[in-house]
Amino acid sequence: MKKSNCFSVLLGIVLIFLLGITSSYGLSDAFKDNIYHPENLKPTDSVLKVKIGDRAPDFSLPAVSGGKIFLSRYLGKKNVVISFVPAAWTPVCSDQWPGYNIVKGLFNKNDAILLGITVDNIPTLFAWTNQMGDLWFPVLSDFWPHGRVADTYGVLRSDGVTERALFIIDKKGIIRYIDVHDINKRPRLESIIRELENLNK
Repeated sequence: MKKSNCFSVLLGIVLIFLLGITSSYGLSDAFKDNIYHPENLKPTDSVLKVKIGDRAPDFSLPAVSGGKIFLSRYLGKKNVVISFVPAAWTPVCSDQWPGYNIVKGLFNKNDAILLGITVDNIPTLFAWTNQMGDLWFPVLSDFWPHGRVADTYGVLRSDGVTERALFIIDKKGIIRYIDVHDINKRPRLESIIRELENLNK
């Protein structure tokens, strides 16, 4: 591995350690007071419909910032990390996405864009992400038809929310990494960075 790649991975690991000692990323008390705390859920409750090596199913979804985002717009241009999270205004989701702000430089270094997807509607996502502060990546609503994209990928749960899942797609549109994570836990950032580094070897 090149020295620069080693440095990126090391930096990512240090950041993850630092992030691990706090779970609120400086979010206000007012924001934290509005977080809904569900009981622990069944870790996974879906069956994947895609696998590593498959061409990623294309989709278009409305973005909180306006307009629609097509996955295919990144073909030949960017590696794509899709982050499905179960629901707005829940604790793990509210920690996970702000954490990606801290490693934006590592996404840029690896020529990657992040797409955040939930089954919440646009007004809900607007209010939630506004309270989290500026997120550098597009936040997309898979609200209607409800969970269509999540279902296409096989990460729609039986209660209508999505799994906490990550998909890494290379510039050719091929799925190179899948992590359907325990819905009650935040995925480790270093795993994403390591996989992005592998794409650029």
